[in-house]
Amino acid sequence: MRPEGPSVQQRDGDVRPGCDVRVGVRPTQPIATGAASGSFRGTSTAASTAASRQASTPTQIVAAAKAAATGAATVHVSGSIVDEGKPIALDMELESKKGGKGTITLEGLSVKLIQINGTVYINGSDAFYRHVAGSAAAQLLRGKWLKAPSSDANFSSLASLTDLGKLIGSTLAAHGALSSAGTTTVDGQKAVGVTDKAKGGTLYVATTGAAYPLEIVKTGSGGGKIVFDRWNKSVTLTAPADAININQLQSGH
Repeated sequence: MRPEGPSVQQRDGDVRPGCDVRVGVRPTQPIATGAASGSFRGTSTAASTAASRQASTPTQIVAAAKAAATGAATVHVSGSIVDEGKPIALDMELESKKGGKGTITLEGLSVKLIQINGTVYINGSDAFYRHVAGSAAAQLLRGKWLKAPSSDANFSSLASLTDLGKLIGSTLAAHGALSSAGTTTVDGQKAVGVTDKAKGGTLYVATTGAAYPLEIVKTGSGGGKIVFDRWNKSVTLTAPADAININQLQSGH
């Protein structure tokens, strides 16, 4: 389980973000979980759920985590990783089937990002705009929002970071053989760990309530941590006013 992050490339003044956030494992078989709703059903039920999840195979635990996460309404995802020696950080609030918002820092270049119903908006720092468009364009774009369809080749990989389903799918993608990492506590919540032996990353999943992913951790030179919290808390998405259509900007209109 190796956190692999997005990168920013410059090409003829266009925004060309590339993205690969596969930081987890993909389940090879499904699991039925009696705690999918996460509702309180008494101490004995909670204890039974915890014992059952801890006794599950690593593959089953990851499958349960993916099922719970993809069925959630919202989540907050934050953390930082190092990919090929380059630091990457993100702080995103995501709403299922609608979009998300937050900030991503790629190789020291900060970008505010919003995606609502198929339209993606970005507001880059001066350094980001200089990197992708040059100094002259950066002065014109300072403080301004750009917008484009989330399917646009220049923006699709960034937009995927605002899609709850796609982000969960990529972070729980298969990398290698799985092993149990035992139990621990993550931010006050009991969790069971699953380690990807090939990549060295560990996924921690809640042992009570819904089997939500709580965090993914990797140690070493390429290490980092991605945290999943605030599941099903309210998220408000608002399109920025006066955003500049990137297609019109590139065509000179």
